[in-house]
Amino acid sequence: MQLRRVSSKTKIKLTNSKKSCKKRKQQNCRKNDKCVCMPMQPSSFEFPRIWKELRLKNQLCDGVVHCSDGTEFKIHRAILSAASPYFRALFTNSINRGQPETYEANVAASGKIFALLLDFAYTGTCSINSSNVEDLLKFADQYEILGVVQLCCRYLLDELCSTNCLGILHFANQYFCNDLVKRGQRFVKHNFSKVLMESSEFVHLDKNELKEIITDDELNIKNEELVFESVVKWINFCPRSRKIYFFELLRCIRLGNMARDNLIAIARHPFVEEKHECKEYMEKVVSQIETIMCPGKIDISNVIFRPRISYDVLFAIGGWSAGSPTNFVETYDVRADRWLLSSDTDSVPRAYHGLCTLNGIIYVIGGFDGNQYFNTVRRFNPVNHMWNECACMYHHRCYVSVVMSDNKIYAMGGYNGRIRMNTAERYDPIKNQWEIIPPMQKQRSDASAASLNEKIYIVGGFNGQEVMRSAEVFDIKTSQWSYIPQMISARSGVSLVVYDNTLYALGGFNGYVRLTSGEKYVPGESPWWTEISEMMTPRSNFATVILDDYIYVIGGFNDNFVSGSSTINFVEYYDPETDDWYDASPMNLNRSALSACVISGLPNTKEYSVLGRSQQEWGQGAEIGTT
Repeated sequence: MQLRRVSSKTKIKLTNSKKSCKKRKQQNCRKNDKCVCMPMQPSSFEFPRIWKELRLKNQLCDGVVHCSDGTEFKIHRAILSAASPYFRALFTNSINRGQPETYEANVAASGKIFALLLDFAYTGTCSINSSNVEDLLKFADQYEILGVVQLCCRYLLDELCSTNCLGILHFANQYFCNDLVKRGQRFVKHNFSKVLMESSEFVHLDKNELKEIITDDELNIKNEELVFESVVKWINFCPRSRKIYFFELLRCIRLGNMARDNLIAIARHPFVEEKHECKEYMEKVVSQIETIMCPGKIDISNVIFRPRISYDVLFAIGGWSAGSPTNFVETYDVRADRWLLSSDTDSVPRAYHGLCTLNGIIYVIGGFDGNQYFNTVRRFNPVNHMWNECACMYHHRCYVSVVMSDNKIYAMGGYNGRIRMNTAERYDPIKNQWEIIPPMQKQRSDASAASLNEKIYIVGGFNGQEVMRSAEVFDIKTSQWSYIPQMISARSGVSLVVYDNTLYALGGFNGYVRLTSGEKYVPGESPWWTEISEMMTPRSNFATVILDDYIYVIGGFNDNFVSGSSTINFVEYYDPETDDWYDASPMNLNRSALSACVISGLPNTKEYSVLGRSQQEWGQGAEIGTT
């Protein structure tokens, strides 16, 4: 049986060989052995140049290797034996003890491939590309040249994409490259929608492979309807032989996480109506959803209601709550639409601070604790749950605008307790140093900034006398500030966010009221800002993130005609494609002047999910609410 994957980068032909697979499994992947297909550390051994020179001149050679295509190589048996236990055993005749040493070897590899294996033996490296990686890995595995196996696996890992990941995964399984298999499986789970749409190999999965994918808690999908579509696509590729598996696969879909209208549509699908057991099952599911589930509760013990574990985790940190700054951290599980209070609180409460992420680390910058204006910077590692101090900024800044660009953190404007500032500075996390950059053209506190195409945009804010409409841009290459068109509305406590090369300025305070309005601008294309549909709740000093291709707005100040203003916990999200706003679950705390960010692909994402929290605290049969 052969299976080919279609790829513009790598072409791998997959061939089954039960005998060789069994042998390799015994040699390379014993039950308790650690997988060695991925290089741990580069070798510090420096290959003598004389080895390559002797090989090229055929000097001091003491052996010959005959290839399948008739090519012959004169070799140094000691050097080849050092790279390959297979050739060491062959040349020293350790299998037949007492027999004379062997000076010749016959190999099944072509001369072209064996020349690359010799390159590695003599120099420690070889040239790998899409046309030779299959044969190179095959024969490196056969002749036990571990270094080449590692290089091939690293190459395949670097080449992973939605069009070839399933083929590489099959190939890695064939040669028992366990680390590559695990990473390939993770790639498929985390990029499932793209794999489903772009991989020609998806329909060639066998039933068990498909079932393993769609039952995984960590399958990264925006909605469960996509899983149903994947099952239908897989069956339609070969309906005669695959329809018998429909009911088994239907039971793997978490139907309780679907919108009711979509669930009714699935219940009327031809595949469902063709089988009595499927119709009966769907009727039971619809009945459960309508009568058993309590509002606001999630029954994780029932697979149809069990939420997936999100690939992305939203962190909301600090802010102003109940009349004072807070150090609370909440995380949002977008798959369950639930906020969870975290125990990862910082020692320092702060509000009106900046926040950004780099390489999975959260940086909290400046702010105000009710008494002090901070120039301090704290960082949080969500993997080990540790907070640490970083180098301080040159200036104390609350109402600061913060953005990350080109692995550097920029802090602009703000208020130091005396004046509204136009100064700006930049932080290098590697050096743990801040440096002053050219000042903005306007003093701005309570403004908002975003990064796009090596430029930093900042809009609105307050200069001490008026709420501002103006906007400017900093060109990182030239280190110069320049103006861009003014916004339609003056906005302080505004949020600026980038989505699909478009700047969105949302909400804020215009000097009189909190705003529901928003506007957008496309640098280099738009002559001015244009309005978008209004938020459901007026707000200023709120947090904004991009999550699941939506723009989420979180908390903030809201106008209250009794008390003047109040903090809120309301959350809503905007779909740029439809220009519509939708409600999401509120935070546990009313908060304004908070900051938020999204981190993707954490190895411990489950810890920040409803599923992980419920299993940890209450066990498998628990129900989780919003508290």
